Amino acid sequence: MEFSAEMIAGFLGGEVVGNPQTTVSTVAKIEEGRPGALSFLANPKYEHYIYQTQSSIVMVAKTFEPTAPVSATLIKVDDPYACFAKLLELYAAHKPQPTGVSSLASIDASSPVGDDTYVGEFAVIGKNVRIGRNVKIYPQVYVGDHVTLGDNVTIFPGAKIFEQCVLKDGVVINAGAVIGADGFGFAPDDQGVYHKIPQLGNVVLEENVDIGANTCVDRATMGSTVIHHGTKLDNLIQIGHNAVVGSNTVAASQFGLAGSSKVGNNCMIGGQVGIAGHLRIGNNVKLASKSGVSNNIADGEVYMGNPAMPGLKYHRSFAVYRNLPELSAKVRQLEKQIEKLNALLAERSE
Repeated sequence: MEFSAEMIAGFLGGEVVGNPQTTVSTVAKIEEGRPGALSFLANPKYEHYIYQTQSSIVMVAKTFEPTAPVSATLIKVDDPYACFAKLLELYAAHKPQPTGVSSLASIDASSPVGDDTYVGEFAVIGKNVRIGRNVKIYPQVYVGDHVTLGDNVTIFPGAKIFEQCVLKDGVVINAGAVIGADGFGFAPDDQGVYHKIPQLGNVVLEENVDIGANTCVDRATMGSTVIHHGTKLDNLIQIGHNAVVGSNTVAASQFGLAGSSKVGNNCMIGGQVGIAGHLRIGNNVKLASKSGVSNNIADGEVYMGNPAMPGLKYHRSFAVYRNLPELSAKVRQLEKQIEKLNALLAERSE
């Protein structure tokens, strides 16, 4: 499907610089542009690509002023990155969507399928599952008993939704994710043998939560593990039992949140961050990649390092750390000088 520069600018509220009838039918990174492709320029360090790109249309900020000739038609918008994301959504919406219920799916009679719902081959839907409208359940998905799926939920191949979990409107579960597996609960007896604690709770994913591929969100021991609305979790993330993640928080791959910890709203969490159990992370907190968090963090803080510490303190500490070889050599030199001085003092005292 083709879109003209004029159509795109009208959809985004942008301004065309160049030929408004230029058309595109695909998207490409600006450094890999080709005729018929749409690209965007948001980061100034990539500006040099705009003078070389073969893309037919490039979205730029309204403040952008070229310093050399540009062959592409430009569309000036307030935020090129956000606008490009909106166009990708539009492009994806026009792709063919799967429909119908496969005869190879196993659906319990007590679980009526909602209107416009797709169920793929070898999907299994248990007893008393409530399924909303326009739900997409791809092949080899497992949905356990008494699960609730809201409207416009999408569950990609191989994902597992265990019993009693609740997925509200617009939730996306990517391939291989596991929602509602037993939490890691064991209690040792007087012989040091660990016995499993039954996990009787569930998982609640609120509106427009996105769970990445092979991410696991464990069910609560009692009550619910909750991911609040608008939160996006990357691939390969572990959320422990009874944990709570606030609204509109984003977390990158291999993040681990231990049981009963709570993360606030609008937080940004880098890859491989670990948060210990029973902690409270405030709103608008930023955690740099590989941070190891073992204490509560107040609202609006930026932490990094392992153990995690405030950003300014970390940078000061790292400035010392990276100079340790030179500092160590200087200390050894000073020790030798002190030894010589002590020896001279000893000789004079004789």
